[in-house]
Amino acid sequence: MQMLPGRVQGHVHLLGIVWLAISAFNTIGGVVLYILANTLFAHLHELGAPEAPTSFLRPLLSVVAIFVLAKAACGFIAGWGLLQREPWARIIALVLGFIALFNIPFGTAVGVYTLWVLLPAQSEQEYGAIVAARAA
Repeated sequence: MQMLPGRVQGHVHLLGIVWLAISAFNTIGGVVLYILANTLFAHLHELGAPEAPTSFLRPLLSVVAIFVLAKAACGFIAGWGLLQREPWARIIALVLGFIALFNIPFGTAVGVYTLWVLLPAQSEQEYGAIVAARAA
């Protein structure tokens, strides 16, 4: 499916908003996961759970939460950059779009939409024109 000429600008604006929204949800999930890892799993052995699984899960979930928060921060940066028509935002959004493909179902939808809007050569040319018009 090809995009019609001149349609990239509206899609880029919508894509920026979508990246900000999905990053907000990722931030909430990352914070909740980090809090659970460092409160519930920190004291689970005091409630009678074996020490081995809790000592393994706490650092694992903390690291996963930090990665989710880092991805959310990159998503906020990409969304803001797309809304401001920054030249670097397209590359960051494309990288995040590829990563988001693995996050079923919403991440996959956002990833496919990101790739559909920003990946074609025609989109690159139109985005370059939008950036140039913004700079002028």
